[in-house]
Amino acid sequence: MSKPQLYLFVGHPGAGKTTIAQIIQQKTGAVHLWADVERHRMFDQPTHSLQESQRLYEHLNDTAEQLLASGKSVVFDTNFNFYEDRQKLRDIADRQGAETIIIWVTTPLEVAKSRAVHAQVIRNGYAVIMSEGQFDAIAAKLEPPTEAEKVIKIDGTKLDQEELLRLLSL
Repeated sequence: MSKPQLYLFVGHPGAGKTTIAQIIQQKTGAVHLWADVERHRMFDQPTHSLQESQRLYEHLNDTAEQLLASGKSVVFDTNFNFYEDRQKLRDIADRQGAETIIIWVTTPLEVAKSRAVHAQVIRNGYAVIMSEGQFDAIAAKLEPPTEAEKVIKIDGTKLDQEELLRLLSL
């Protein structure tokens, strides 16, 4: 039996992470943990406060670990834009004998911003609203992968499903 895989994403909001996550989920059968959707399931009126985010990610991290322990692959659909967060998830995967695959979606900032900043976007029945200020705050904090991190770079501006699957060896 092959190792379960944990897919993590680095990239700005609007870069194309969710599109890639959905392709991986469809191709591999991996469980799609989608932070935006799970936040709305957990909180009636999400505030994106630090306390709320901590509860959300504690829950998602625990869920990912349980799924990996049961031999299931996981597509963790959120921004892992901080090295420390990526390392925490790599440690979880290592404990469960899973392989971590980091996908860096390198969509240009202005393209990602034009995609992400809308009055309202409906995702899986939930309204997701991102202001320019929220986008700028997230974008300013992105820590690119280090040279020591094994990453697969994907240009989110011209996403080609066949090329994506080739890069991921799927």
